[in-house]
Amino acid sequence: MTSWDEPLRTPLGATAAKKLAGELGLHTVGDLLRYYPRRYATRGELTDLSSLAEGEQVTVVAEVHSVHKRDLRRGPGGKPRSLLEAVITDGTGRLTLAFFAKVGYHQRELVTGRRGMFAGRVSTYRGKKQLAHPVYEMLPEDSADDGRAREFAERPIPVYPATKDLPSMTIARCVSLVLDQIGDSGPADPLPSDLRSRHRLLDLREALERIHRPADSDDIPRARIRLKWDEAFVLQVALARRRREAAEVAARPRPGRSGGLLDAFDAALPFDLTEGQREVGAAVAEGLSSTHPMHRLLQGDVGAGKTLVALRAMLQVVDSGGQAALLAPTEVLAQQHHRSITAMLGPLAQAGMLDGAENATRVALLTGSQGAAARRESLLDAASGAAGIVVGTHALLQEHVSFADLGFIVVDEQHRFGVEQRDALREKSAEGRPHVLVMTATPIPRTVAMTVYGDLDTVALNQVPAGRAPVSTHVVPALEKPHFLERAWRRVREEAAEQRQTYVVCPRIGDGDQAGAEDPSPADGAEAPGDGEARRPPLAVTEVASELAAGPLAGLRVEPLHGRLSPEDKDAAMRRFAEGRTDVLVATTVIEVGVDVPNATVMVITDADRFGVSQLHQLRGRVGRGGLPGLCLLVTEAEEGSPARERLDAVAATTDGFALSRVDLEQRREGDVLGGAQSGRRSSLRMLTLLRDEELIGRAREEAARYVDEDPKLEGHRPLAEALDALLTEERAEYLEKT
Repeated sequence: MTSWDEPLRTPLGATAAKKLAGELGLHTVGDLLRYYPRRYATRGELTDLSSLAEGEQVTVVAEVHSVHKRDLRRGPGGKPRSLLEAVITDGTGRLTLAFFAKVGYHQRELVTGRRGMFAGRVSTYRGKKQLAHPVYEMLPEDSADDGRAREFAERPIPVYPATKDLPSMTIARCVSLVLDQIGDSGPADPLPSDLRSRHRLLDLREALERIHRPADSDDIPRARIRLKWDEAFVLQVALARRRREAAEVAARPRPGRSGGLLDAFDAALPFDLTEGQREVGAAVAEGLSSTHPMHRLLQGDVGAGKTLVALRAMLQVVDSGGQAALLAPTEVLAQQHHRSITAMLGPLAQAGMLDGAENATRVALLTGSQGAAARRESLLDAASGAAGIVVGTHALLQEHVSFADLGFIVVDEQHRFGVEQRDALREKSAEGRPHVLVMTATPIPRTVAMTVYGDLDTVALNQVPAGRAPVSTHVVPALEKPHFLERAWRRVREEAAEQRQTYVVCPRIGDGDQAGAEDPSPADGAEAPGDGEARRPPLAVTEVASELAAGPLAGLRVEPLHGRLSPEDKDAAMRRFAEGRTDVLVATTVIEVGVDVPNATVMVITDADRFGVSQLHQLRGRVGRGGLPGLCLLVTEAEEGSPARERLDAVAATTDGFALSRVDLEQRREGDVLGGAQSGRRSSLRMLTLLRDEELIGRAREEAARYVDEDPKLEGHRPLAEALDALLTEERAEYLEKT
């Protein structure tokens, strides 16, 4: 039986295949037809030549202004050589075309007053911009039929993402040939006819025709909407089927019990829970009581009390006879969580000890660099069930780590862990699947994308507990206004004089390492994308700490903290800072999350443009944790108006985590929601974008749920089922299942 997309799976012809595959990675008719135009030029609207930048690969529509041929010195063998220079214009600027070969042919083609489409890379010769040996196509002269001429002039010209050896117009010719070959029928349509009718969508063949060969500007938006529906609907069907299958997976319910650890903990709390903490806690408790695995995203701004909500949920699981694991991205954060949870629980965490409560449990810590004795004790406590709560780093994921009854996993700052790592811990549950709660203060692009695409059940903490002070954020342009940086260091000294403390954050440790080198797994694009310019190496902790101690902060107690220190030294440095025996802690992003020093009031982030939005938001959350107002200074050499500077201005303008995640999306897009390419650079979605298409995605989700409920195996919708199989390769299906 012929597949619905047989015409699309046909390999490209031999002539075009080599270039299209080598330059653009396009191998089949479907690959080419889904390589959509980047923009459209109009023959009647001359392209603005005045804005062309050197090195840019361009396609322009312009008029030949003049043509001049001149002889050059004879070449090898005494052959005469000529240069043809044609000047084209669009009324705003001029551009020179230079030809050293086939001069006679080009002289006949390039007639003064004729318009053409020209493609090439912009270079500069003797102060003038030029295209050397451009590919071009002259446009037909106006015919006597004014109507036909006007129609031709107004027809949009597709401009494709191109390369030096494969210009836009060559791609357009290949696409046009393919469209002619598949004819009017084209592939079977994966969208059911009744759905197309309800939403007034074009059929697939017509949408492909209009996106690549639009008759007028009205064709383009209609084609785009239809092709966005293809991506949104098929993806939503995949997620709807996954949700349906997940509802059939068993998980042991963990409802807790009256008079257990949770009740004792709540009774001992010295403060009241916020309304938001109570509501979110109730939602998580309900999920833990389900016979199907809970999978929730807990989004709460920095300082909103996410850890307290997670701890209460872990106690509910322990009261149900199970264990909970808290996975943290760094040793500093794991140690901080272990200390804070143990302190909050008090006697409830001292099982087997003289001062332990009657129904107490243990809180175990497991990290990669623990001593052998401490590690053995933690492994035994986890395996025997003596530790109801196990806090750890990536060390928890190792094969020899086992649990007596792992019922609940909390992942802190989930973007720091890859899907495979998160799944490795989930597989340690002996009875069904464990319930999962992932926490983040600023959802990274993939998380936000999956939230809107409908794959995560999201709960949010929007209310900041009493006692948290506001944090003001300012950009410090170190090159443009060096006196601003001088003032920043004076402010640090002023805070120290008031017995307050400061963090100074640098992108790297020192001694030739790269930015972010100590991050164990910067999954989901934790680092900001580079802006492409050549820059000096990022500032380093070891260098900055010594320079500050000898210069603007001389006399203050300045201490470094980074991932190369031994666990004992890191812990000691943090303790000295927490106890107020250090004025300024110069650190890498090891202090990004979870570190809680109420007396710290200032955060100075050097080379702030080297960090992503999520990291900047997390870092500034380390100050203002007591009753004192916080100050965050983003030091940068990025120029005003650059993408990096816009990113910093956005962080300075708001403390709303979801608003900042949208800024992140605008600059990096969603990543591949069906695969491991989470950096935002590659995506299976070519038309659909989260920020512009939320409403369309919502409608597609409703339609997908309807079709999957009525026909789970899609037996009555064969083209749709085959489109789904094509989207969900074995690797992607496995990836989607694990997320």
